[in-house]
Amino acid sequence: MDKVGGVIVAAGRGERMGAPLNKAYFPLGDRPLLLHSCAVFEAAPAVDSYLVVAAPGEAAFCRALLAPHRLQKLAGIVEGGATRQASVAAGLRGLRADCVFVAVHDGARPLLSAEVLEGAVGRARETGAVVVGVPVKDTIKIVEQEGKIQKTPARQGLWIAQTPQIFRRALLERAYAEAEKAGFEGTDDASLVERLGVPVEVYPGTYENIKITTPEDLLFARAIWEHRHKGDAKGREPASPPVRVGLGYDVHPFAPGRALVLGGIEITGGSGLAGHSDADVVLHAVMDACLGAAGLQDIGFYFPSSESRWKDAPSLALLAGVRCILGEAGFSVAQVDVVVAAEAPRLAPYLDRMKEKIGAVLGVPPGAIGIKATTTEGLGFIGRREGIAAWAVATVVPRR
Repeated sequence: MDKVGGVIVAAGRGERMGAPLNKAYFPLGDRPLLLHSCAVFEAAPAVDSYLVVAAPGEAAFCRALLAPHRLQKLAGIVEGGATRQASVAAGLRGLRADCVFVAVHDGARPLLSAEVLEGAVGRARETGAVVVGVPVKDTIKIVEQEGKIQKTPARQGLWIAQTPQIFRRALLERAYAEAEKAGFEGTDDASLVERLGVPVEVYPGTYENIKITTPEDLLFARAIWEHRHKGDAKGREPASPPVRVGLGYDVHPFAPGRALVLGGIEITGGSGLAGHSDADVVLHAVMDACLGAAGLQDIGFYFPSSESRWKDAPSLALLAGVRCILGEAGFSVAQVDVVVAAEAPRLAPYLDRMKEKIGAVLGVPPGAIGIKATTTEGLGFIGRREGIAAWAVATVVPRR
């Protein structure tokens, strides 16, 4: 049977989320949105392999985020372009040569069901071009620029296009090549195929398969996810005490020539730190504090320096992995407090952004993250500007 390759697009910036993190990395339950999408493709017998398209400059982050989960069908991670169309084109170029069909899916649609994916692939094998979608439920208005209603089309025959969108690979590649030649920018993959005059069929999806675009979408997705998984944690919630506290500490010497990354933020005006990953001393202390509160092993156990896949890995992605580990143990993070000691550079301008990044990955508001910067008044190795140290305290609670 002809092989099917998946292209999961996670190259958007998510400006409408109003957050400091690519929306594909926002947590849903214990895992990032992107990982939920990957899991459906992993479990689908109809899909032979897939790759992830990351935003420009985020391939290393995405690779470190997914690495702990040992995804067997993941064929690679490629960087996308400035638009979704450019990103899908990059994914098509990166697909394995033996893939005859391609299923394009949004990484920010984490609630795709296995049944819909399997059914849509099966139908695409017969027709060559299938888009998952659902009928419109609301009345649609076509509105002029001034806000005046121009037309009210009948709801019959109006559908909301979703993903995956599945095509014969040769057909989709031809559609992309023709669009590029004509300078045509479509709103989805199907629109590029349609302009060739090739019919595209709609396969019935579900209303739960929403795309996370705004903060409200994330609220809806969490409600759906919790409804799907209610009772999953029965019998595995940890015993008392209901609140547990952990302590983390880390220290790294300076290493000229490396970028200095603290709290997931690149700091200008200072030398980087020596370490196997990006040596983010703040996040390393936070991770150990979270793991310690849950009675688990330290970060060296889960992300050993003996493994090359963690070399230069962004620690913010490793923190997302720690969140998954905590969730599997039945815990979630409630609060984190950090003290970072550095004689230089000055860290005060970066602290709020650190809180936002850490909070976004852990799924808590920035107000639940405390970070203070201090010096040692010239004393010790920190005072001699030989390195940076950080202490962290984390509170974890049993997951609902």
